[in-house]
Amino acid sequence: MDIGHADILASLRTAYDTGADDRESGAGFKTPWKVAERSAFLGRIRSEGRRSLLELGAGTGQDSLFFKEHGLDVVAIDLSPRMVEHCRAKGLDARVADLLHLDLSPASFDAVYALNCLLHVPNADLGAVFESIRAVMRPSALFFLGVYGGRSHEGPLENDSHVPPRFFSLRTDDQLQGLVAPCFEIVDFHVVPLKEDDFHFQSLTLRRPV
Repeated sequence: MDIGHADILASLRTAYDTGADDRESGAGFKTPWKVAERSAFLGRIRSEGRRSLLELGAGTGQDSLFFKEHGLDVVAIDLSPRMVEHCRAKGLDARVADLLHLDLSPASFDAVYALNCLLHVPNADLGAVFESIRAVMRPSALFFLGVYGGRSHEGPLENDSHVPPRFFSLRTDDQLQGLVAPCFEIVDFHVVPLKEDDFHFQSLTLRRPV
């Protein structure tokens, strides 16, 4: 039987609640390639005159704060109540929600940013999650989707230090682009090589069709 989104929510929430304070204490450093990906998306948003942004899986809010400080109207969403507390402490509009139940007005955002959160969505529910995200995007809105991948894997990873271990769904480049295609136009796809030999970072800039 395929693992569904509902099957992993409780353990995933616990893992991120438990690790939220440590994540906040180490939030001062961001790898240069992540900074570059974020800045490139901001540049694209600005070039198209976009104003409102939804961040999914916002963690403790560093990226949401970056976008807010650069003039965007930001809403931050995370599954973990403790993560959301850290976001709100930064003055962000942050809300607890899961990706299938965003509880947001339809067609209300010009852009969506999701860095390394959709890799926790099982393949069985990824299409439904994409539909949920698309529903809150305005026509022609932009969507940055960044995840680790490059090979197929579903389940915990051996080197995961979170308690309890988190569920991961990693996908090949072709697999991920195929899963995206029914809901979004692919504006850009590229990979960022990592030190690990068996996977890399997959960067997609997507657009909701009109």
